Amino acid sequence: MGTRVLARLQTVWIVLNIALILAVLIGLPATTPKEFMNSASYAFGNFDDVSAWPNGFAFILSFLAPLWAIGAFDSTLHISEEAANANIAVPWAMISACSIASILGFGARCLIHLEANFSLANVIALQGVNVALAFCMGTDIDAILASPIEQPLATLTSASRQTFAFARDGALPFSRWIYRINAHTSTPVNAVWFTALMAALLALLAFAGPAAIGAVFSLAVLGQYVAYSTPITARFLGGQVFKPGPFNLGRFSLLVAIIAVIWMTFMSVIFVFPASPAPDAVAMNYAVVVLGGVLVLSVVYFYLPKYGGVHWFEGPRANIYVGDDDAGLDGLGREKNETNTSYTEQI
Repeated sequence: MGTRVLARLQTVWIVLNIALILAVLIGLPATTPKEFMNSASYAFGNFDDVSAWPNGFAFILSFLAPLWAIGAFDSTLHISEEAANANIAVPWAMISACSIASILGFGARCLIHLEANFSLANVIALQGVNVALAFCMGTDIDAILASPIEQPLATLTSASRQTFAFARDGALPFSRWIYRINAHTSTPVNAVWFTALMAALLALLAFAGPAAIGAVFSLAVLGQYVAYSTPITARFLGGQVFKPGPFNLGRFSLLVAIIAVIWMTFMSVIFVFPASPAPDAVAMNYAVVVLGGVLVLSVVYFYLPKYGGVHWFEGPRANIYVGDDDAGLDGLGREKNETNTSYTEQI
C-alpha cells in the first residue's frame, strides 16, 4: 500500500477504535443491571494477589500489562519520513497517542472491575496467549470490525520503517536489498517482507510453550526500555553539542530525562522477575536470557572481523543534501535505477 492509503486507513481505524471504546464505556454500565455491578469500594479498594509475591511487589509487577499496552512510544517516529511537518507533527502524535491510550485504557480497566462477573483468575490463565490474541485480533466488536487487519498492519508499518532505517545505514544483513523502495508504492516493500518474516519466525516460540512466548512479551517492554534509556543517557553524558528542534522541553529536558531513565531502569529490573517466587523451569521468566542473547549477538556482529560495523560504521547516513541535483542516500543509497529509488526522493 502507498503512504497516502495507509494514512487514510489509520485515520479510519483511530476514529473507529475510539468510537467503539466510548460505546463500551457508555453502553455497558448503562445496560448492566445494578445487581450485576460491583460496588465502587470493592472495585477500587479490593486487592487480589494470585502471584504469591508480597502485595507491594505484586502491584509493581502488574505494571507489565499496561506498560506493554502503551509501549512503543516512538512508533510514530518510525514513519516520520513520510509525514508532513514531521518536526512538530510527530512529537504531538506521540504525546496524543500515549495520552489517549492511557485515558481510555484506564477507563476500560475501571469498567471491567465494576463488572461483577470479572474474574482475575480467568484473565491470568494463559496470559501470554491472551495478550497475543488481543494484540492481533482485538476483543469483542473491535475484533470483528477492524483489529484483524488494523493491529498487525499498523505494527508492521511502524516496524518495517525502523528496519528500513537500519538497512539504510548498512546495519543489517542484506541491507542493499532490504532498504530498496518500490517505485510503484513509494514504500519499503522489501523491508516489510523482511520484518514480517522475522516476526513469523519469532512467533514460532509459541510452540515451545508459555515460558518461551512469555519471554517474548516481557522482552517487548524490557527491550524497548533498554533501547530508549541508552540514547537518552548518551544525549546528556556524551558531551557533544546538541541543537534542539522546534519541539523541545527546554529547561525541563534534563529533569524529564533523569526521571525517565530512573523509571525505565527500575522497571527493567522488575520485568526480569518471574510471575511467582520459586518458579520451576516452566514458570521462569526467560526475558533476560533472550535480551542477553540479542546483546551478545549484536556485539559479535559489530566486532566481526573485516565485516563488523566497527570497521566502517560512522553513524547514520545523511539522506538529504541541499543543493545537490543527485540528492539521495549516501553510500548504498547512491545506487538508483528505474524500479528502485531513494526513499526521501520518493516522498
